[in-house]
Amino acid sequence: MQQQQFEVWKDNVMPALQSKLEELHMFGYNKATIDTIWKSVMFKLRKRKDYIHLHEFVNVILTLRAPEYMNYLTVENYNAADWFANEGVIEELVGDDS
Repeated sequence: MQQQQFEVWKDNVMPALQSKLEELHMFGYNKATIDTIWKSVMFKLRKRKDYIHLHEFVNVILTLRAPEYMNYLTVENYNAADWFANEGVIEELVGDDS
């Protein structure tokens, strides 16, 4: 099956992304951005082979849980070329001031 082009839907699903951003901010993830939420949704859907309808895609965005978001950030941090260059990135993203 061909890879689905989600980028064309980005403007259409912006209200869902904004809602998820506000939810993450409410939970204390103050450094979350629409871009990182988008990338975490793409990470979540990376192995999905079947065609996804727009309403299913919106559902994936709205049901993204904070631990899934943090899992994406952790994996991306571990996959970085230089681990120590990204030291403190997750703490910065979640707004941990300790």
